[in-house]
Amino acid sequence: MASLFGLAVDCEARKILGPDTTIAISAIDETNTRVDLGGIIKSFRDNGNFGLVGLIGVQSNQYPRALDLARPLRAAGIPVAIGGFHVSGCLAMLPDLHVDLQDALDLGVSLFAGEAEGRLDQVLIDAAAGTLHPLYNHMADLPSVEGTPPPYLPASYVSRTLGGNASFDAGRGCPFQCSFCTIINVQGRKSRRRSPDDVEKLIRDNLREGIHNYFITDDNFARNKDWEIILDRIIALREREGLKIGLMIQVDTLCHKIPNFIEKCRRAGVSRVFIGLENINPDNLMAAKKRQNKITEYRRMLLAWKHQGIITYAGYILGFPSDTPETIRRDIGIIQRELPLDILEFFFLTPLPGSEDHQTLFRKGVPMDADLNKYDLEHAVTAHERMSQTEWEGIYRDAWSLYYTPEHMVTVLRRAAATGVKTFSILKLLLWFSTSVELEGVHPLQGGVLRFKDRLDRRPGLPIEPALLFYPREIWSSIARTARLLGLGFKLNMARRKIEADPNRRAYMDQALSPVADDETETLEIFNQNDAARGAVRHAHTIDVLTHGAA
Repeated sequence: MASLFGLAVDCEARKILGPDTTIAISAIDETNTRVDLGGIIKSFRDNGNFGLVGLIGVQSNQYPRALDLARPLRAAGIPVAIGGFHVSGCLAMLPDLHVDLQDALDLGVSLFAGEAEGRLDQVLIDAAAGTLHPLYNHMADLPSVEGTPPPYLPASYVSRTLGGNASFDAGRGCPFQCSFCTIINVQGRKSRRRSPDDVEKLIRDNLREGIHNYFITDDNFARNKDWEIILDRIIALREREGLKIGLMIQVDTLCHKIPNFIEKCRRAGVSRVFIGLENINPDNLMAAKKRQNKITEYRRMLLAWKHQGIITYAGYILGFPSDTPETIRRDIGIIQRELPLDILEFFFLTPLPGSEDHQTLFRKGVPMDADLNKYDLEHAVTAHERMSQTEWEGIYRDAWSLYYTPEHMVTVLRRAAATGVKTFSILKLLLWFSTSVELEGVHPLQGGVLRFKDRLDRRPGLPIEPALLFYPREIWSSIARTARLLGLGFKLNMARRKIEADPNRRAYMDQALSPVADDETETLEIFNQNDAARGAVRHAHTIDVLTHGAA
């Protein structure tokens, strides 16, 4: 949304529709704002339907909702275009208009595949002339992003997100080949990046509006070739000019091997880092072509972040070929004991349209669930060789409570206090990630502080519930959820305050926080869980000998 908003603002500044035509831009993020279709239709009708509704950044699980929004808009004669990873991924990896893309065209909706830098002008010009093309396919020509209008959202929009976080991409593309990933097929494997001047300007522009916190959305910021120059610029803003800047980034599991990378991240204001850990079984990692993940480096990498006082998140995928409910339970226990990780978030292995996994299953004719709503990484959408669907979905739900036990959450708080991480920040994250699936039925990344539902907003075909049933149930449900949250929050905060009051809190040590030792490959379970793990240790030892010589 920020990318498209910034491009649209630039289109208006350049008056691409002529000096007498104003482009009025309205952004609606449905995760925090209700879509008032009636109001939108009226606004367009008052302006002779002159304009365009762009449904942007649409992922596969959001595509059915996008069509539901498009239908009444098209029935009212309003031009509509849909873009995002679903459209782009399908056109990049499938032979023709599969996975419901034809449904959009049948409604008279235009499809946009690729990136909008340098291309939005033509779409807006065509919309104004009433000559929108059915398909704008730019997948074969990914644009440079250097010098292009930066991602931007006004502060009034950013304030709707907890913490007031803005976002921008310093670069696009990822060099790795993970088979479950759509990014490499939509944004490519070649690094395309904004210049350090571009990044500094967008940060200064946001600071003038009172926005200090940013999520750098590069899938792997550590592989941005300008990472050091960008971080040096931000360090200068913080250390020389005293500007308040906070960052969250995404990286791979080998980033600690880049000299100065983690230390400069801390100085640039990185307080949280998301790591694509994905699994601790080398067989599973190889099956997904995630060859860059080495379990022999996990502890060293996580400790490097912990020593800089940075909160670590990790994604963990359930449903790789070797997984069973028993192995998943075992692996979660290993992670709790042996890896100094703060927040662990679970996902189903999902053949997302646009990924190699989806393309392979599609070509082989393997059954996949036809309901795109379920392609949200929270449902099993194809069969697993070693688990039934019931078992797979059951262990997904159990995984959250297995990791976020009361005892382990206290351990995470102790580790935070010992390594200089703000314990209250960790407490809020623990509260959020430990309860979202159980209380709200959604992944924490789709949750929020308060969940509002409108009685009249239902999926087409479902009946509108009577007010006497809807409101009492929702009010009681909200009270019950809030009471659970407050109760858990009170207990965690009592534990946190006790930890903070301990004069010896910095001396806390456990197996996960212990320094990497030469003999830990023989003693820790992560390295001895199965033959693949032991093989990974032998391989790492062989590489070390070849590189540095025998000890």
